[in-house]
Amino acid sequence: MPLFINRDQIFAHQVHLLEHKLRSKEERILELETENAILHLRLADCLVKLRHDHEEETKAMNHHHQHQRQAQNETRAGLTKLLSGVQEVKQDLSEVFGVYVSFAAELEEQSKQLLEKVEQASSSMKGHSGDEVQDLQARVAALERSLEEEKERCRTERQRRQELHNTVVELRGNIRVHCRVRPVLSFDHVQSSTSGSGPASSEEVVYAISDDTVMVNCLKPGMPVQNKMFEFERVHGPEDSQDTVFEEVKPLITSLLDGYNVCIMAYGQTGSGKTHTMMGSHSSDVSSTVEQEAQQGVIPQAAAELFRLISEKPAGSHTVEVSVMEVYNNDVYDLLAKDGQGNQRRDVITTSSGTSQVPSLTHEPVGSASEVMQIISSILKLRAHCPTLVHTESSRSHLIVTLTISSKSPNALALARRLQSAKKDMQRSPQKEWWSPRCRRADLTARYPSDELLASSASSPCPSPCLSPCPSPRPSISQAPFRTKLQLVDLAGSECVGMSGVTGAALWEVSCINRSLSALSDVLGALAEQRPHIPYRNSKLTHLLQDAIGGDAKLLVMLCVSPTQRYVTESLQSLGLGTRARQVQKELPRRKSNTLKVK
Repeated sequence: MPLFINRDQIFAHQVHLLEHKLRSKEERILELETENAILHLRLADCLVKLRHDHEEETKAMNHHHQHQRQAQNETRAGLTKLLSGVQEVKQDLSEVFGVYVSFAAELEEQSKQLLEKVEQASSSMKGHSGDEVQDLQARVAALERSLEEEKERCRTERQRRQELHNTVVELRGNIRVHCRVRPVLSFDHVQSSTSGSGPASSEEVVYAISDDTVMVNCLKPGMPVQNKMFEFERVHGPEDSQDTVFEEVKPLITSLLDGYNVCIMAYGQTGSGKTHTMMGSHSSDVSSTVEQEAQQGVIPQAAAELFRLISEKPAGSHTVEVSVMEVYNNDVYDLLAKDGQGNQRRDVITTSSGTSQVPSLTHEPVGSASEVMQIISSILKLRAHCPTLVHTESSRSHLIVTLTISSKSPNALALARRLQSAKKDMQRSPQKEWWSPRCRRADLTARYPSDELLASSASSPCPSPCLSPCPSPRPSISQAPFRTKLQLVDLAGSECVGMSGVTGAALWEVSCINRSLSALSDVLGALAEQRPHIPYRNSKLTHLLQDAIGGDAKLLVMLCVSPTQRYVTESLQSLGLGTRARQVQKELPRRKSNTLKVK
C-alpha cells in the first residue's frame, strides 16, 4: 500500500519550526542589545571616571610642578643671600686679618721696646748696691708684720667687745637679737606691677655691712636715697653658712645644762628663710648626705650639741623629753597626740607661780639627736601649709619644739649615798642610839681618833654624817631633779594679702597669723616701756611663750629678712621689731637648782 505524505502538514510543521527559531533569534537579539546597552553605560561611567582621574592627576602634577618651582625659587633666593653673606664675611675676615697684622706688628715692636727697657732696668739694678734692695725688702716685711699684728689686735678687740657686750646683755636681762639676710632667690625676679619709673622689685636694698650692722637703702621715686642702719648682737650675710649661724647659738645650749631655760625664736616675713634657718634643707638624694649635714638648721644642730654635752656628763644624770605644739588660727594643738593623729587641741593656763603651762601635753622620751629629728620629721607633714604667690610652701602656723631636760646633781647623789650609808652603820651599831642633839663626846672620842675629828670639823661646821653618833630622825633621803626647757620656735611668716594673693579660708589664716605677730610686737613694746600690764593673753602664742618672752629664760630672736626691694616694707617691719626687742630689760635669768628632800 503506497505511503501517503501530506505536504501541507510537512510545510506547516517546517514553518512552525522556523517561526520558533525566529522567535528564539529575536529574543537572543534583545538580550544582546540589552547587554550592549549595559556595556555602553559601563563604558560611559569608565570614561567619566578616567576623565575625572586624568583631571585630578593633571591638577596634582600642576600643583607639584608649581611647588617645585616655588621651592627652587626659594632655594635660589636663599643661596643668593648666603652667597652675599659669605662675601661679606670674607670681606670682614680680610679686614680683621689686616687689623691683626697691624696689631701683631705693633705688639712685636712694643715687646722689643719692653725687652730693651727690662735690660736697661736690670743693668741699672746691677749698678746699685745690694744693701739698698735688702733694706727695702726688710721695710716691706716689717710693714707686713705690723699690718698682720694690727689685724690680729683689731680682731681680738672686736671679739672682746662682743663678749663684753654679751655679758652686759646677760646681766641686764635683755633679749639677744641676731639678724640673717638671705641671698636673692629665683622667686624674687618677678615683674613689678607698679609703674616703670619706680625701682625694680628684684633690686637688692638690704645689706649686712658688718658683723653687727644692717643697712637698708630706702628707694623712693623722685627722692634721694636714705640709708637706715640697724644694730644687733650678730648679723649674718647671705654668704654665711648654717654652721656659722649655729656657732653663735651654741653657748645657749651650754647654759641650758647649767640650769637656765632657753628659747630660740625665728621671726620674719614669708619666704625670708625662717624654716631653712631652724630646720635646714632636706634632699631626697641619698648620695648628698654630706650636703644635707651641711644644710642642717638650728633645731637638728641644737639637738646634736645637747646630746653631745650630755654624753660628757655622768651616765643617767640627764633625761630628755620632746614635745611639739602648733599654734594654728589662735588655737594650740599637740602634734604628738596619738589618739587624735596629731590634731588634739590644748589649753594654756597660768600657774600660781605665774608661769604658763599646757595641761595634758604629750612628752616623748628621747635618747639621741636622731630620735628627736625622726619624731619632728614624722609630724612636720601635720603642720598647716598653703601655697601663696610669695612662697609655694608657706607655713600657716607657729611651730614650737620643746626639749625638756631633767637633771640630777652628781654631788647631791654622792651626799645622799653617804647619808644612807651612815644610817646603815648606825643601825648595825650595838650601842644605844641618842636622838638628842647633845651627844656623848667621850663615846665619840673613844670611837674615832682626834685627828679624824679635827679633819672633819675643819672641812665642815659639823662632823661628817659617817662620824656623828646621833642618827638622823628622818631615815630616807630622796632627790627631786630640776627641769630646764629648750624652746625652738619657727613662727609663721607675716605677709600682705595683696602680695600673697590668698582668697577664701586662707584669709582667716593670714588674719590670725598677723594678729598673733602683732600681739607679740605689743608685748615687746610693753616690756620695753615697762608698762604695769603686759598683754600676754591677747594671743595664744604670747600666752604660751610668756615664760620665754618676759620670764627668766634666755631668749634669742633670729630675724630673717629678704634683701630685695619687693619686700622692703616687711623687712623694715621685722628690723623694727628686733630693735624694740633689744630694748626689753627682762628679769635676770635665774639658774634652776635641785633640792634635797629628806623624808
